[in-house]
Amino acid sequence: MAEWFEDESFWIAMYPYMFRSERFELAKEQVEKILILLGFQGSSVLDLCCGPGRHAVPLAQRGICVMGVDRTPFLLAKAQERAQAGNVQIEWILEDMRNFVRQDAYDLVLNLFTSFGYFDNPEDDLKVLRNIYQSLKIGGACLIDVVGKEGLARGLQPTTSEEMPDGTILVQRSKIFDDWGRIRNEWILIKEGKARTFELHHNTVYSGQELKDRLKQAGFKRVQLYGDLDGNEYGINAKRLVAVAWKC
Repeated sequence: MAEWFEDESFWIAMYPYMFRSERFELAKEQVEKILILLGFQGSSVLDLCCGPGRHAVPLAQRGICVMGVDRTPFLLAKAQERAQAGNVQIEWILEDMRNFVRQDAYDLVLNLFTSFGYFDNPEDDLKVLRNIYQSLKIGGACLIDVVGKEGLARGLQPTTSEEMPDGTILVQRSKIFDDWGRIRNEWILIKEGKARTFELHHNTVYSGQELKDRLKQAGFKRVQLYGDLDGNEYGINAKRLVAVAWKC
C-alpha cells in the first residue's frame, strides 16, 4: 500500500502553499544560520529530502558542492529550475531516503522542514539515520530539523485554517495517537468552491531525547540538541527540534 508522500498529486496541489516565495527567501537566512551554528568549514553537502531546492541552491551559491536527493520527480524538476535560474550546478538524485547511501562522501548532511519520521515502520527511521552515518566523512555532521514532541504538547491546535493570497483556504486537522508517539494530519484545500482532502501520516513524533537516542543507535557518539537554528536551548518553549550529530 502506497504511503501518503508517494502521492505526486499532493505535492503538485500543495506546492504553491507549502513553498511560497517568502519561504525561499527565509531559506537563505537559514543556510547562513546553519553554517554559523556548525562552524562549517567543509566543501560537500547532501540535502536529503531537498524538495524544490530551497536550501540546496543558496548553499551552492556559496561555492559548496551540493547534492540534492528527493523521491518526488515534480519537486526535483522545480529544484532543477531554481538551480538553473540561480546559475549553479547541483547533482540531483531521484531516490528514497531509505535507500540512498554514498559512502564517506559528505562533510554535512541536512534534513530540514520536518522531512523525517514519515514512515509507517518506525524502524525505517533508523535505517535512514544509518544511511546518513555511512554517507558522512569522519568528522562530518548531520543536522535534522523537525517539530518536537515537547512543542506539540504545548501548542498543538486540533484545527487551524489559513487564507492564502489567491483566496484559497487551507484547513489543517491534527490528531495525536499511539500514546503520543504519532500524529495524523488531514489537509483540506478549498479553492474556487471545490475542496480536496489529503491525509498525511507524519507517523513518528520525536521528543528531544528520543531523537537523540535514535541517532546514537545509528552510530553517532556526539549529539547536541537546539531549539532553533540560532542555537538556542531545546525545551518546552522551543520553536523547533534541531538535532546535530557528528561522526567521530
